[in-house]
Amino acid sequence: MEKEYFAHETAVIDPGCTIGKGTKIWHFTHIMSNAVIGENCNLGQNVVVSPDVILGKNVKVQNNVSIYTGVICEDDVFLGPSMVFTNIVNPRSAIIRKEHYAKTTVRKGATIGANSTIICGHEIGEYAFIGAGAVVTKDVPQYALIVGNPARHVGWMSEYGHRLDFNDEGIAVCPESKEKYLLRNGSVTKLGK
Repeated sequence: MEKEYFAHETAVIDPGCTIGKGTKIWHFTHIMSNAVIGENCNLGQNVVVSPDVILGKNVKVQNNVSIYTGVICEDDVFLGPSMVFTNIVNPRSAIIRKEHYAKTTVRKGATIGANSTIICGHEIGEYAFIGAGAVVTKDVPQYALIVGNPARHVGWMSEYGHRLDFNDEGIAVCPESKEKYLLRNGSVTKLGK
């Protein structure tokens, strides 16, 4: 049976992986055993996907990203160039801590910018937007805009990636999609058009 995904000839794909239809795996990328990659993903060059990692559908992984065991990315996640996941809170070269890998979940539609670092054990909410170079040390709410080191919450983003400007009633409209959002009690939900 012919494979339903594309893998560049320099890519290494270990036995036991599941790779969805329409996925593209580029130069010098290594997919390790038991990784699960959904349909229509795009993994750039020099990417490492460690054992048991799960990527949903339409996940975009830019160049030089390592996705370590313990990471789950839901559908439509964007991982920017050279961003970093960790999976141990207190790593030491001489001490093996594989049984202490912390889980990190990146929810649907979230964006993690170039050169960002996500400290393990946290959840990145749906459609959250992590700015380039941010160092995330705690959970991130859905639709939140997070920047800096350590990362701090500075605003809210629409599902189309535009900063939201809320009026006195707590309503914002995405300039591209015209969808409405409600800010109430420190969290954002989408209302529709």
